[in-house]
Amino acid sequence: MSSARGQQGNIDVSLLTVTAVLISLGLIMVYSSSTILAMKEFGDSYFFIKRQLLWAFFGLLGLWAMACYPYQELKKWVKPAIVLCAVLLVAVLILSIGKTVGGARRWLSLGPVSFQPAELLKVVLVAYLAETLSRREKVMTSFVQGLLPHLLVLGAAAALLLCQPDLGTAVILIAVGCTMIYLAGARFSHLLSLGLAALPVAFALVYQVDYRRRRLDAFFDPWQEPLGKGFQVIQSFLALGSGGLWGRGLCESQQKLFYLPAPHTDFIFSILGEELGFVGAFGLLLLFSFILWKGFAIARRCEDRFGKLLAAGLTLLLGAQAFINIGVATGMMPTKGTTLPFISAGGSSLFFSLLAMGILLSISRHHPEEEA
Repeated sequence: MSSARGQQGNIDVSLLTVTAVLISLGLIMVYSSSTILAMKEFGDSYFFIKRQLLWAFFGLLGLWAMACYPYQELKKWVKPAIVLCAVLLVAVLILSIGKTVGGARRWLSLGPVSFQPAELLKVVLVAYLAETLSRREKVMTSFVQGLLPHLLVLGAAAALLLCQPDLGTAVILIAVGCTMIYLAGARFSHLLSLGLAALPVAFALVYQVDYRRRRLDAFFDPWQEPLGKGFQVIQSFLALGSGGLWGRGLCESQQKLFYLPAPHTDFIFSILGEELGFVGAFGLLLLFSFILWKGFAIARRCEDRFGKLLAAGLTLLLGAQAFINIGVATGMMPTKGTTLPFISAGGSSLFFSLLAMGILLSISRHHPEEEA
């Protein structure tokens, strides 16, 4: 005869160590890739790294707080949090505190601090889905009772993101959300049918918007316009190719000298490959692979359905962002402004990625244990 009891174990040192290594590497690469750009735009070569260090500090505090906080307690916060996210996303669009950068209105500016509500939404939506899916286990095979309510929530979140516009984040959330729904017991045939039905909508979202269509054209043939729509990805190829096996050395990148756009954010992997070479780039892939393996191992080991889905969802979220960012830099995916978790400059991305990691650490600590 066995009974379950809650157990609080030690923090997962290996996962924490890999996270620390990624943060340290990210800070080094942000400094290396941004100093010249920061001096030109702000007259301060340390502008980006100072902000990144500040966000890293608060992010690590958040990670530790989440790691110590029993993840089961998050259930009572998910509904208020998802409402807060909706309010913030609407506020970005209609209030003066919304900030437009690069033609997209995605930031809330509160005095000297600005952040992207979409980054908060990523973590909150995963937690919300984990909570609702864990309660609806018995009806998940039903389209109306199990699948449809969760798709409506995903659709509403995607619609708010598309208004910014932010197609990339919307795609990530839909992909992660649908995978979580499938893991929770939804029928694959239902999801496949809906996916096929959504293809015309996806086609319209891409080809009715000029800059998205140009990005897709550049993905298929960047050399068609090497100084136009294919410029970014070609410069990324040059950065990665010139890195060779061992790289040019830290701070020795040539492509960051105003050749490669967004070297400290969207294309920081290209600068890393140029300065640290194939060895450094492959090492980064191994670190992210370890996080994926560890995250799914935590999900598999957890006996609590909510914790299992939450761990899987957060792992998928971090993995999807890393996959898209690296895929763009290597020309495997169309250009999209998605940050590389823990590495790219961007306070909101770093802070909420660290919160997600803290929740994973909490799940690995506070899990039920079966006892004889």
